[in-house]
Amino acid sequence: MTAESPALGVDLGGSKIAVGLVDPGGRVLRRSVAPTPATEGRDAILATIRRLADEARADRPIVGIGIGSGGVIAGGVVTAGTGLLTGWVGTDLVGHFTRVFRGLGPQLVVTALNDVHAHGVGEAWCGAGAGRDHVLVVAAGTGLGGAVIEHGRPMTGAHGLAGHFGHIASPAAVGLPCSCGATGHLEAISSGYGIVQLYRSIGGDPTVTEAREVAGRSGFDGYADRAMQKSADALGAAVGDLVNIVDPDVVIISGGVAGAGTLWWNTLRAAAASAALPLVAETPIVPAQLGADAGIIGAARCTRDAVAAR
Repeated sequence: MTAESPALGVDLGGSKIAVGLVDPGGRVLRRSVAPTPATEGRDAILATIRRLADEARADRPIVGIGIGSGGVIAGGVVTAGTGLLTGWVGTDLVGHFTRVFRGLGPQLVVTALNDVHAHGVGEAWCGAGAGRDHVLVVAAGTGLGGAVIEHGRPMTGAHGLAGHFGHIASPAAVGLPCSCGATGHLEAISSGYGIVQLYRSIGGDPTVTEAREVAGRSGFDGYADRAMQKSADALGAAVGDLVNIVDPDVVIISGGVAGAGTLWWNTLRAAAASAALPLVAETPIVPAQLGADAGIIGAARCTRDAVAAR
């Protein structure tokens, strides 16, 4: 094992687990992917990660393993969970995989962080934020989250909770239920499921179940146009507020909702510029570039940074 050896990056989500062998420049050399056994419990999830890691590594020496996982991660442990992963809270990711891969050498480093933080690190390193020191990532998918990346490192906060932008209060979401059990949060109107519930609540087709269906109706379904505009306007206003707080070089929008089309993007950018202070009103807001590899690359980068810091 040398400094030029690759690292493994793990991206654990509610529906799939992806593991990649990543070189020092951020190139994914090999990938292994499998469905997440989300309802089968902790042991099944850990065993799947182990199998995929062995497949992706293919007996090559590695400097470390970085794990990006759903849930709140602090000190390498899942301290608060996503309800999608049964029995996941309390899992000591660093401790478990340090033991599992002990045979690869005592110098092997294992790190763990929230999956959206890992995605943010990947985009800041090799994606839409490459070459920028201050990056704000907003992940708009089924839910809504994000990350603040400073000089390549994620801001995690005192409890590992930083980046839960979906739980900002939004005036546009008053009365709408959020996945956390509260009402009126940004996720309730600007996430994928939020767009669907907004569309239905204003009179849209009740058989529609996905945000991409709502986006696809834009231009001929007035309810769809209203839902996409209202959702994007709420998210844009929040992004403008966050730009005032964080002062990033660039804002990166990732997740499935980012493919919603021109109306959504134009509305979001206009709302963000309106909410931002004049000095930062022209901060670029751009789509993510790395797609499904972002989490793998970011998790690998974090473990490589830990190796360098030893």
